[in-house]
Amino acid sequence: MTVFDSTLRSIALEQPATIRVFESFHLDYCCGGNRPLAAACAEKGLDLETMLTALAAATSVGETAAQDFSKSTLTELICHIVATHHAYVRNELPRLLPMAEKVAGKHGPVHPEFVQIERQLQQLATELTMHLQKEELILFPYIEALEASRNNSGKAPHACFDTVESPIQMMVNEHEAAGALLENMRTSTQGFTPPAGACPTLVGFLHGLDAFEKDLHRHVHLENNLLFPRAIALESEMMATR
Repeated sequence: MTVFDSTLRSIALEQPATIRVFESFHLDYCCGGNRPLAAACAEKGLDLETMLTALAAATSVGETAAQDFSKSTLTELICHIVATHHAYVRNELPRLLPMAEKVAGKHGPVHPEFVQIERQLQQLATELTMHLQKEELILFPYIEALEASRNNSGKAPHACFDTVESPIQMMVNEHEAAGALLENMRTSTQGFTPPAGACPTLVGFLHGLDAFEKDLHRHVHLENNLLFPRAIALESEMMATR
């Protein structure tokens, strides 16, 4: 398989340094990461040669590489996700929500898209808050217990679901919903670009949304493409040895 046929997901997994390139071109390597590189570039109207050059530069000797979690244990990966990405969501949403309200009130009469963005951000905050709780209270503890049982030659832990695939699919669906809300915000603001004469609050708010979307992509990539497939495989392996 050539790099043209490789999916965004597989490229990001094999060479984490490429994630920064995908982010700079706004290519979804997490929820929509199963598209081949060439097809993804064509959909976005991106020049494939330019993309290949950027990917080569990102993975060349001397380029600072992104952290590679492919060799981490599931427990280590979960600890990183919670401490880094869950913490980021909990810290940023209380900062962005008041900014959204202020921006909608001041700029909404001329730019009604900011009224819609405030509603979308409120929805995102509500849904993500519940999402993080379900992961931290139900799914992640089960995966950690599953790994501990395997390491101690024990049985698969008891769960409130038939298989781990059920809650994982729910989490994946919620990831896609969160990504779609942020994509709508990006589209309605022409890539989080401040309008002419924007005040500092509006500039800072759009910059914050841009950063939030980038962090969510990294967050979802680690779960959808690394943690979840490995958890499903581990549970299947343990069930087979019962």
